Amino acid sequence: MNLTDIREIQALLERHKFRFSYFMGQNFLTASWVPEDIAASAMLDENVGVVEVGPGIGCLTNELSKLAGKVLSVELDKSLRPILAETLKGRDNVEIFFGDVMKQDLRALAEEKLGPGRKVVCANLPYNITSPVLTAFLEAGCFDSITVMIQREVARRI
Repeated sequence: MNLTDIREIQALLERHKFRFSYFMGQNFLTASWVPEDIAASAMLDENVGVVEVGPGIGCLTNELSKLAGKVLSVELDKSLRPILAETLKGRDNVEIFFGDVMKQDLRALAEEKLGPGRKVVCANLPYNITSPVLTAFLEAGCFDSITVMIQREVARRI
């Protein structure tokens, strides 16, 4: 399945009766080079554990899983559970954690789920949580790098 093909995305979402949430700032990537470039920019290898925020349908998650030893994706929207189960089937190094990333002890979560070794953040951040989640990751003090895609207006504010 091509997770950046608009027709395949529409069919997937229709099959699962999924509707986008404005409240959660959901938008899914539709250009294959974008998740590939984001994942490549994080400089991953099999010894790295990655925390991703908001996997959506899993297109960036899929790319991260090809490069990293372990991927922990934190997703607020539980209605994405069956979609992610379908799109990430066979990706044994991926774990989806359903919860609010802003309510987690990120250091403890990363240690528990990713174990020892280098830990990084790599994500296509939802617009409405960009600043607070970046602050939370920095304050956690356990990530070697943070690679994120953000909206231009947020980048200008930062």
